[in-house]
Amino acid sequence: MAPQTVNAYNDPTKNEIVFPAAILQPPFFNMAADDAVNYGAIGVVIGHEMGHSFDDQGRRFDGDGNLRDWWSEYDAAAYEESASTLVKQFDAFEALPDLRVNGKLTLGENIGDLTGIAIAYRAYLKSLGGKEAPVLDGFTGPQRFFIGYAQVWRSRYREEAIRRQVLSDPHAPAEFRVNGPLRNSPEFFEAFGVKEEDGMWLPEGERVKIW
Repeated sequence: MAPQTVNAYNDPTKNEIVFPAAILQPPFFNMAADDAVNYGAIGVVIGHEMGHSFDDQGRRFDGDGNLRDWWSEYDAAAYEESASTLVKQFDAFEALPDLRVNGKLTLGENIGDLTGIAIAYRAYLKSLGGKEAPVLDGFTGPQRFFIGYAQVWRSRYREEAIRRQVLSDPHAPAEFRVNGPLRNSPEFFEAFGVKEEDGMWLPEGERVKIW
């Protein structure tokens, strides 16, 4: 990728993650923003790329970049079970009235998002050094973290573009990259006091935690 490319990637053969300079600007990273927002934005992107080392494809490479099955049978089976639940969740999302998201096609990216949120949130809490985050503009630190994540994916697409993406792109439409992983995040439920009658509610027994 060129330095001017707003993107990031994980290369499992080199065991490296790369962030071109262009992604280090709003909405992904803002020097003037609150730490919570930046952890929820670029922090999740960093965690997402780390997570690709352990998604459905990246986990097949070892720490030296070799294509090798290094997992125990027990761990692999538990992983596959959790991953299949995530596939079913995304299969249920309706991108258009006649088109649903392909949970299998988007699995790697969905695992990356789910993992990235978990990693970045832990990093954010650690950055506080045991202190409680200040309330800014009426929002707590944890709330600003998740708002920062959601703001990254603000977008607008024509129907034709959504259809092309769902049929061919391993990334789910932006709406589901936000709502999908957050419905599995207990920290999100706690931050906003999500209850059973709320649209983002997902019963605890149906939530997926892979890492």
